[in-house]
Amino acid sequence: MKPEVVAEFLKEHPEFFEHYAGLLAEIYIPHPHGGRAIPISERQILTLRERNKQIEGKLREVIHYGEENDAISEKVHRISVALLAASELRAVLNAVYLNLREDFAVPHVALRLWRGANRADLPELKPVSDGAREFAASLANPNCGSHALVDTGGWFGDAASHLRSFSYLPLRDGETFGLLALASEDPQRFYPEMGTLYLKRLGELVSAAVVRHLR
Repeated sequence: MKPEVVAEFLKEHPEFFEHYAGLLAEIYIPHPHGGRAIPISERQILTLRERNKQIEGKLREVIHYGEENDAISEKVHRISVALLAASELRAVLNAVYLNLREDFAVPHVALRLWRGANRADLPELKPVSDGAREFAASLANPNCGSHALVDTGGWFGDAASHLRSFSYLPLRDGETFGLLALASEDPQRFYPEMGTLYLKRLGELVSAAVVRHLR
């Protein structure tokens, strides 16, 4: 008989081992990790232990991701409170820079706006190239990668040559009015395959806070 036929027969006739209970004590099978042969009952126990270990591993992974998400949610909450408390544009920008650096450990942040009057005291409102505007308008979601795009590398000043990963968040309220750029010396900090849900939410928060002071 083929092994598949035997297996199917035993599944369809669970009463078989009731009629031949003594057979269970006589059957010995190889140990899963090599070596001696063991009774079938001991093999079942080992199988259950292995499955239990796999379930415990998956549970630890779920708990780990849950804790990570809780930590990120707390950081998003703190920057939300800071942005709500900011009473003018300079305070909003300071809250963005401070929270991204201290809470999210993003070492380099650049922000540019092209709605509102030019102000010499705010580099964020200095003229921006058409290429940068078009790039920001084309983004449906945050863009992450290993290179500075368009002409945004210059936004990071002397640190630009040391940066190895970038993330771009469009700022909009119907139409795009700015771009928030994050960067790091770590090439694995921002990468194309990473999840961008929280980055997108961050862009929406900053957009809502900034636009109040540009109208």
